[in-house]
Amino acid sequence: MGKKASAAVKGKEADANGSRKSPVAVIDVGSNSVRLVVYSGQTRTPIPLHNEKVICALGKGLEKTGQLNSDGVGMAFDTVARFVRIARSLGVERIDTLATAAVRDAEDGAAFAKALEKRCGIQVQILTGKQEARRSALGVLCGIPDADGVVADLGGGSLELVRIGGGDMSEHTTLPLGLLRLSEASDGDRSKALSIINKALDEHKWVAKAKDKTLFAVGGAWRALARVCIAQMDYPLHVLDNFTLDRAEAISLFDVISRLSPKSLEQIKGISRGRLGTLPLAAAVLERLLEINKPRILTFSIYGMREGQFFKSLPEDVRRQDPLVSLAEEIARGAGRSPEAGHETFAWMSPLFKDEDARQKKLRLAACLLRDVWWTEHPDYRAEQAFLRVLRLPFLGLGHEDRAGLALALYYRYGSGPSEPIIKQAHALFDESRVHRVQTIGLALRLAYALSAGAPGVVKKTSLKISGGTLVLTVPADDAMFRSGTYLRRVKRIADHLGLEARIDRV
Repeated sequence: MGKKASAAVKGKEADANGSRKSPVAVIDVGSNSVRLVVYSGQTRTPIPLHNEKVICALGKGLEKTGQLNSDGVGMAFDTVARFVRIARSLGVERIDTLATAAVRDAEDGAAFAKALEKRCGIQVQILTGKQEARRSALGVLCGIPDADGVVADLGGGSLELVRIGGGDMSEHTTLPLGLLRLSEASDGDRSKALSIINKALDEHKWVAKAKDKTLFAVGGAWRALARVCIAQMDYPLHVLDNFTLDRAEAISLFDVISRLSPKSLEQIKGISRGRLGTLPLAAAVLERLLEINKPRILTFSIYGMREGQFFKSLPEDVRRQDPLVSLAEEIARGAGRSPEAGHETFAWMSPLFKDEDARQKKLRLAACLLRDVWWTEHPDYRAEQAFLRVLRLPFLGLGHEDRAGLALALYYRYGSGPSEPIIKQAHALFDESRVHRVQTIGLALRLAYALSAGAPGVVKKTSLKISGGTLVLTVPADDAMFRSGTYLRRVKRIADHLGLEARIDRV
């Protein structure tokens, strides 16, 4: 990623896909924190080059005073000034500075924004509730273009709710249920907080009408809650994005979590002390939403308002790209491997995979694009590194089973058996047919590499098909590249896996 980041800073031209390579920045002036995210370029996937936040608590006391927290204002001035310097030192062309609920609602919010512009030489956009809600929804749609349900983004000053489906947004609302406000309005009393939550949500009947879909939970407090759920379940994948629970399971978990002591919560990796005090309120808001909205499943998303702003700024042709395929192509280029060869490999092995649905095809294509990315790793560790990296890379829109399946396909591309504990855990997510499928993809990728050494234009000189009970590989008889090589035993290996005989035809 280091070479890629360096190239992103220097290059400002558009690549073959229309993506801009110079980094872009978003500064989010929130009710609790001020955050800078610098993205590596205007590619389809928002890849953070730098991510930093400072707790300024601008919204502290807002419910009682109507004014921004004076201590927080001073911290915000210094923080934004630092963030602007960081962004410009990284070669950022454009800085989008967005102010949300606290600045929007405070009597002195507009004056604060003007002072921030003057001091830091930037433009500050104070988002309306509608604009903030729609950007949160765009963040989810950036990763899951076919998302269908309700996006709920919980911040320090407000809760945004947006109905999404068919790649678009419809009903929306913004409510003063941010954790800072809710804590102050309820004086820390859970019963009083629940009464406030119920009253606010009862006024928006459309939320209940969007039932049986997906509720997408966005925001730092709910990400912390997801970490607690993962720890309580002893869940095998410690990946927050697209961590999914069905409604009954989520409500049951939240009930257990509400009884955990602060000491127990402190033991969970990745949860800051600052989050511990607000976790019960965050769980209460989400639990009430589950009861009203009645979604089929709850999905936690790490992408929200900032990613929505990033996505909104992309050229239309880039926005239309598939996020998974686009990122896989980008990673392949960064590793010095040809996406063209990946597409050729996908078409070449397709006769082995009949009756695929669109999702299965896309996952197999991603595996083909990533087939040779880990060539720089030591041979003894390539399989493990490929598996772990795929589990942790920011693949937008991938559910955990699909992420693990893609990781396993790349693991088997490098030829290891399921001996490592983490590989066995991933196997446990699938039935036998799914494991067989990802192993078949991995073995086919090994055969393709043995034929072509990863070069474009080579594998398509050959063909692969199943004829009766035989796997047939056809190669050119007059091409010296195919007169010998490890591909001879690779054909037999994949044939054995499929329960077939192996034959090589030279024509």
